[in-house]
Amino acid sequence: MNKVLIIDDDKELCALIKRSVLSEDIEADFCNTGKEGLQKLKEREYQLVILDVMMPGMDGFETLEEIRKESSLPILMFTSKNDSASKVRGLRAGADDYLTKPFDMDELIARIVSLIRRYTRFNQQDGISQQLEFDGLKIDIENRSVTTENGIFELPPKEFDLLLYCAKNQGKILTKQQIYEEVWREEYFYDDSNIMAIISRLRKKLEINPGSPKYIQTIKGIGYRFNKEV
Repeated sequence: MNKVLIIDDDKELCALIKRSVLSEDIEADFCNTGKEGLQKLKEREYQLVILDVMMPGMDGFETLEEIRKESSLPILMFTSKNDSASKVRGLRAGADDYLTKPFDMDELIARIVSLIRRYTRFNQQDGISQQLEFDGLKIDIENRSVTTENGIFELPPKEFDLLLYCAKNQGKILTKQQIYEEVWREEYFYDDSNIMAIISRLRKKLEINPGSPKYIQTIKGIGYRFNKEV
């Protein structure tokens, strides 16, 4: 059974989410501080972390940064209504998705299921690992990892999915709408902050010079293209 960790100082909300995800055969543990959450992640294996931005002591951003030092688990963040700055900051720091409070419980469950499915999905063909190789970059589809001159490392789910989608369409200009609907599996509402944040994170990890990207190139006014020359 899949298991999620909820880190939120709202105890009643944690208990409600825990009861609600059982309908999808998902177990949930919860704690009310960032430090407790980090300790639980060391003790048990989870498929997803749900993390609130506003918590006493170590807030959600600090907790997110600590988690990302050790894990590529998908992370869904709770932000306050109309707090676009927190959404962008969280996405840039490594969050995979966000939901504003108050939210619809059915939507939360749908996002949880989607993130877990995408994180645990393996792409195999005849039992052989599939890989895409470019100049200085190798993408291992089965293990959801990338190899650069800096070594082998895993990417958080949304980063990997976006990179893989662009790489599979090498040389093709992809609109922001195409990328969003493929990676997030949701209708596009002309909010590009998610895409821009993940592209920025990918460039910092993959590029020698993020300011002059070798792999995912920006096509002004349209979207992005994975360089056909690599």
